[in-house]
Amino acid sequence: MGQTPDTVAAKAKTDTVVKKTDNIKRTTFAPKIKKEQEYHPDSTHSPQLAVKRSLLIPGWGQYYNRQLWYIKVPGIYIGLGLLGNAIIVNNKQYKLFTALAKISRTGGIPDKSNPLYSSYKKYESEYNLYVVQYNISNADLENAANGYQRNFQISILGVIAVWGIQAVEAYITAKFINAYTVDNNLSFKVSPTIIGGEQSMYASNFNSAFIPGIKFTFTL
Repeated sequence: MGQTPDTVAAKAKTDTVVKKTDNIKRTTFAPKIKKEQEYHPDSTHSPQLAVKRSLLIPGWGQYYNRQLWYIKVPGIYIGLGLLGNAIIVNNKQYKLFTALAKISRTGGIPDKSNPLYSSYKKYESEYNLYVVQYNISNADLENAANGYQRNFQISILGVIAVWGIQAVEAYITAKFINAYTVDNNLSFKVSPTIIGGEQSMYASNFNSAFIPGIKFTFTL
């Protein structure tokens, strides 16, 4: 019995200290890396083909480029339509006032044997309105005819200008599509930047802590 261990004796207590876990969430403040869009030129797009199509049919080159052609093409035809209408109106008015100026120069209604009699019969109502009723002088009629002739010629030049401009625009747009890449994959890049911190020696005239500068980046 003396060899039986004493079970009443107090057992050594184990370490019951609870270890606290760290519940604080660790967050990183590093910005996410945003992949910049790379530009890959279309080597199959031909600027020469774009300008040839625009010279043949206005807007065809813009449709070939497919860059906002649904806005450019209607704008081209609206401009050409307005200029075409101006050509028709000014040419009609030029013929009218030229005929009235010639008729009024004779001093009255021309005889049937006069070559101007056919013009008088054609513009009889206009002659009665401008010459008889309003009593417009021959000089004013000639000035009006010259003004409509000038507007007629300017409208023709406007059509040529719009036609040429839309061809040049189609060529430039196609050239950019087929241009060299200008993304960050280049080995050399120049960009504006702002320099902060210590005052630089070459920018001592700036009072601000931030100094504008130019950044040169070399990719190795």
